[in-house]
Amino acid sequence: MSRGGSGYDRHITIFSPEGRLFQVEYAFKAVRSAGVTSIAVRGKDSVVFVTQKKVADKLIDPSSVTRVFKITKFIGLLATGLTADARSIVQSARQEAAEFRFKFGYEIPVDYLAKVLADKAQVYTQHAYMRPLGVVSMLIAIDEERGPQLFKVDPAGYFVGYKDHGAHFKILTPEEVEVLLTAISERD
Repeated sequence: MSRGGSGYDRHITIFSPEGRLFQVEYAFKAVRSAGVTSIAVRGKDSVVFVTQKKVADKLIDPSSVTRVFKITKFIGLLATGLTADARSIVQSARQEAAEFRFKFGYEIPVDYLAKVLADKAQVYTQHAYMRPLGVVSMLIAIDEERGPQLFKVDPAGYFVGYKDHGAHFKILTPEEVEVLLTAISERD
């Protein structure tokens, strides 16, 4: 992904000769460069996610920094990547959930919310006046019919359900999760 003066990364809707949209790749790079590890695990009757709490500046109150957000009473969202972009996604998710509840009279299913967020992310890859958001979102919920649910939405507009997932795109074994969680707790 060298910048080499090719000009393919200046517009969102122009493909390089290799078939890439560089702006989408830059969004994924922004997620990786945040330097935050996030893990989500879905069990038979539970689902949980965990992330690091990194405070960028010593003057910032650590209690005001979060990557975990409540969307509804039943849906949580963990955003890994750029904080400002995460707030935009959270606001959009809350608005979609509220509109769904008002329109249909029941809570939005988490798979539908993931699809809506992915559709919006995909639209951001099509228009020159928008840029892909540098956030990978993990949505968790306990559904009355389907039980625990875990979905990931990425900057390219792809969403998928998981049994377990890490934001660095590696599925971990339970032993690896235990080692990682122990290391994170000892470090913080």
